[in-house]
Amino acid sequence: MVKSDSYSRSAIAQLITDSKWYTQSKDYKELLDFVVRLRNFAPFNAMLLQIQKPGLSYAASARDWRGRFGRKPKEGARPLLVLKHFGPVDLVYDVVDTQGRCLPKDVESFPAAGFVSQSRMNTFEKILEGKHIHWFEVDAGDNRAGSIRRIRRVSDGEEEYVVYRMHINRNHPPPTQFATMLHELAHLLLGHLGEDKNFRAPAKRLLSHRQAELEAESVSYLVCSRNGIESKSEKYLSDYVGKYTTIDDIDIYLVLRVAQDLEKILKLSPST
Repeated sequence: MVKSDSYSRSAIAQLITDSKWYTQSKDYKELLDFVVRLRNFAPFNAMLLQIQKPGLSYAASARDWRGRFGRKPKEGARPLLVLKHFGPVDLVYDVVDTQGRCLPKDVESFPAAGFVSQSRMNTFEKILEGKHIHWFEVDAGDNRAGSIRRIRRVSDGEEEYVVYRMHINRNHPPPTQFATMLHELAHLLLGHLGEDKNFRAPAKRLLSHRQAELEAESVSYLVCSRNGIESKSEKYLSDYVGKYTTIDDIDIYLVLRVAQDLEKILKLSPST
């Protein structure tokens, strides 16, 4: 990981530890749902907003409130901080701290795609090929969605990278393939296959199969739901909440960062 990422990770981890946030599985699921709702912010920034102001509904910059909603921050309103691209921070405001025109009924309606076409899946395949992740469709039953594994490490003196092979069930419709793709890519970026500096994937951690699957499914749920795609992840995570009381096994920071990285790689949701 780069130095700035290590610093951010340390700071957020300390916040979570000091305040005892998200130690219960119910709290973890509520955090994921909050990140889904706040689609105009990248996953990690959505988490920062939730930490600063639990219960926040919607937020935007002063410029967005003026330009999109005809509103402005109230005098003395306390701004919230989010991380900024190529800079330290941006300031945003909770909806309750603004005034002006009446809000539209669906203030949540930020850009999100609810349909995944075959042509769009083909676009994702091309993007991944450019990153040395080779897509293979396999003829499998409904219970076999996909898999991913390392093939080889390449070093030609100028460039060093790992080649991956990802299997996707060709009998599944595009939305299901989309969720499967995200789940398998999450395994890679979460470090479940081992370290890969090109994807910021950490060194392989000692996780049980259940722990690894829960992390990967959390990422898939976030990215699918933020882009209007329903998947089995909702039931999987709901079942987890019903069976377990803590989430000590989950690296919350890494789950959110990987969801954010996948949105950037696949050119999906906004990344403010």
